[in-house]
Amino acid sequence: MNFVMDLTVREFLEMHAKSRMTMNPTETAERCFVCANTLAGEKFTPETKVTQLSGGQSRALMIADTALMSASPIILIDEIENAGIDRREAIKLLANHEKIILMSTHDPLLALRADKRIVIKNGGIAKILVTTETERQSLDHIQQMDEILQNLRNHLRKGDTITMEMIPKMEEKHVGTL
Repeated sequence: MNFVMDLTVREFLEMHAKSRMTMNPTETAERCFVCANTLAGEKFTPETKVTQLSGGQSRALMIADTALMSASPIILIDEIENAGIDRREAIKLLANHEKIILMSTHDPLLALRADKRIVIKNGGIAKILVTTETERQSLDHIQQMDEILQNLRNHLRKGDTITMEMIPKMEEKHVGTL
């Protein structure tokens, strides 16, 4: 995801807020900026050129912009887990702003939060699955594993060296089942 316009984040957000005829474009742009920075793995400033944003920062900005300013009721997201953003918060943000979210994902943490999943094979719908109570109960364990991985990602992003102490020991019976 890349921008091709030579604007700062502030200029982009204010321009979009004005085009949406919001009551206070500056305030709306600021709310959107703050929201985007809560989603982004790496923070950025309002004076950052949109062309200088990383893929994750761009995605965070677009999700915040879509949630707070867009009139579109349906949002299609492809592989949000690859965007370098807080994907759970991004989905929660969109849902809290009454967006219907259609998502393509292989992330069990995201997929199992949905009521239904569509399985696509050979270009067509192969199955429609209703998320079971057992699958929902597995979310706590999956979330714990995800938090470990997110912590490691954050260390890598900061340039830290990964040590064995950062990785919790897993019980032997689970190692072969992952």
